[in-house]
Amino acid sequence: MDILRIEELSHFFGGVTAVNRVNLLFVENELRSIIGPNGAGKTTLFNVITGRFPASSGRVIFRGRDITGRSSHEIVRFGICRTFQKSSIFSGLTVFENVRIARQAWHGGSHRIFSRRDSLKAVHQETQAILERLGLTEKARLLASNLSHGDQRLLEIGIALAGHPKLLLLDEPTAGMSPRETEATTQLIRQLARKVAVVLVEHDMDVVMSISDKISVMHQGAIIAEGTPDEIQRNELVREAYLGKEE
Repeated sequence: MDILRIEELSHFFGGVTAVNRVNLLFVENELRSIIGPNGAGKTTLFNVITGRFPASSGRVIFRGRDITGRSSHEIVRFGICRTFQKSSIFSGLTVFENVRIARQAWHGGSHRIFSRRDSLKAVHQETQAILERLGLTEKARLLASNLSHGDQRLLEIGIALAGHPKLLLLDEPTAGMSPRETEATTQLIRQLARKVAVVLVEHDMDVVMSISDKISVMHQGAIIAEGTPDEIQRNELVREAYLGKEE
């Protein structure tokens, strides 16, 4: 079943075309990677989908609803959550508090939910469940600023999961991680994709080729190829985009 459909989507920065008439279709429980050289428009595409940038033209359809032009807050409420290239966490709060605040916002966005003890208990239990899923339970009381880089990236995924997503957009989740952290995060993403559609922007080709059900390739703002990992590895257009055309 379709979960997200992008139709002729474009975004312009002045006279520069960052996203160029993109058409994409994502289905439930699919793990899709979007790859491409630096500057291809991958993060800008995420920003347009999630309402951070306006669409210059085209439409974004999520679960049958046209969400083009909706605010970021509304889009999260609809069920699209994301992470960012650079960690976006509250460094002065604990790991637990980071996820709890995000979970609280999903429930109602104010401290009024704490007027009932059962509401407070539910938020705490859900926060604990997310931290357990990420393997961060033992670090719940640490300040987020004291986490390793890899654990900060995991925490950001936890904040996104607190929004109860139907579609999870991960922007370079393994960037800067050690091989051990990368492997653990890759396994986590595989597990998440069993219950929620995941779209991954990633530069680590080992991760992309090992994890993806399908890959879309962007170049100069446009989609130039789509297919399975094997199909993408054999695609000459993709080779040219990354390596340049041989004379």
